[in-house]
Amino acid sequence: MEPTLQKKFGLGTAIAMVVGIVIGSGVFFKAEKILVATGGDLLLGIYAWLLGGMIMISCAATFAVMATKYERVNGIVDYAEAALGKTYGYYVGLFMALIYYPTLTSVLAWVSARYTAVLFGWDITGGACMTLSAMYLVGSYALNALSPVLAGRFQVSTTIIKLIPLALMAVVGTMYGLNTGMLAFNFENVVHEVDFWHGLFVAVVATSFAYEGWIIATSINAELKNAKRNLPIALMLGTFIVMLVYILYYVGLAGTIASETLMAGAQEGVRTAFSVIFSQRAGTVLLVFIIISCLGTLNGLMLGCTRGVYSVAVRSSSTVTPMFRQIDPVTNMPVNSAVFGLLLCGIWLVFFYGANLTTPWFGFFCFDSSELPIVTLYAMYIPIFLMFMRNETTLSWGKRFVMPVLAIVGSVFMIYAAYFSHGSAVLAYLIVFAGMLALGRMLLGPSGELEAA
Repeated sequence: MEPTLQKKFGLGTAIAMVVGIVIGSGVFFKAEKILVATGGDLLLGIYAWLLGGMIMISCAATFAVMATKYERVNGIVDYAEAALGKTYGYYVGLFMALIYYPTLTSVLAWVSARYTAVLFGWDITGGACMTLSAMYLVGSYALNALSPVLAGRFQVSTTIIKLIPLALMAVVGTMYGLNTGMLAFNFENVVHEVDFWHGLFVAVVATSFAYEGWIIATSINAELKNAKRNLPIALMLGTFIVMLVYILYYVGLAGTIASETLMAGAQEGVRTAFSVIFSQRAGTVLLVFIIISCLGTLNGLMLGCTRGVYSVAVRSSSTVTPMFRQIDPVTNMPVNSAVFGLLLCGIWLVFFYGANLTTPWFGFFCFDSSELPIVTLYAMYIPIFLMFMRNETTLSWGKRFVMPVLAIVGSVFMIYAAYFSHGSAVLAYLIVFAGMLALGRMLLGPSGELEAA
């Protein structure tokens, strides 16, 4: 009998995964983009953070109900299979393993290196930064592959650390802004006018990256103690904490310096904001905290990435996939799946650089791999929610209809906003998406019966 994944994570780790995976990069990385997209209109930016957060919470609430009913080897894939059958679940698993996990993980490796480059005064797209991105990828992989329990503890520790700069900016920045009048100035003065809906759509799509990651917490449900109780609590409590922290941080940031200065500061903007309310040295120290928080997010994403191909392999009837179903008896990790996940991360890191950080390498096929895969996942949620409403006849009216309908509306909005924001790049991405899934099916074979763990 093959070794199986053991119950080794508790409720604290699950909550830390939800909060820790989501918080850590996007709020710093995308805050600048949201300011630019809204023309420095703080109120419109807050609307975007609030709308993106409500979409996240409504989806998490629906999956929280599913988490009380289904528990196998990978939450989102299990829910897709339960709602629409093993074939749909298999293709969702392929998407998660080949595109979703590795694209976000590779971007987070660069974001972590980006803030490290800012700390040392390096070019954020230069050779040193990209080499460090690769090193961060390998380091995160090593931590997860060699000691998943240690990786879980690292996740809890970095979650606590990453809340420090956010809490300081939320509280001190707001008080500073109220005392100096900077907060009122930024709310009353828009840098330049933008169309309301255009600004909102682009900003909400940007928040999708900042808010994404909570679904990855479901990837450890087979390793979570009392998963049917603890996972729903983690999803709901974690996502609400994230939305509240993001909005408070965004307001605090507006209390430090003029929006126009922050928008022009690019990657130095956050460091400048912290330096204004503390000191140059304190701003540097807090930048180190931001780097640690980004690494915590990277760790959580890598945790899901290393298990991605494993969740597909246990559903495949191919003669190739037993290799990816192997679990190391010492570390209790699907090692071959983890190695393949790291390879995919490396490939997507090269793509992200060539498509977004330098003179475009791929022509028509250049697209933002930090946002479009997330929107694809929202599209995949919709049929799951529809079948959930149809099949779960024993649930209360609110659980069966209200939250899924809100989640569907939010998902449709996110899809339209992505098309509005990215234009023809969406088509380029969909072609790559279809090609990757076809290639994955050739490699891993057709779907089969889920083997007993």
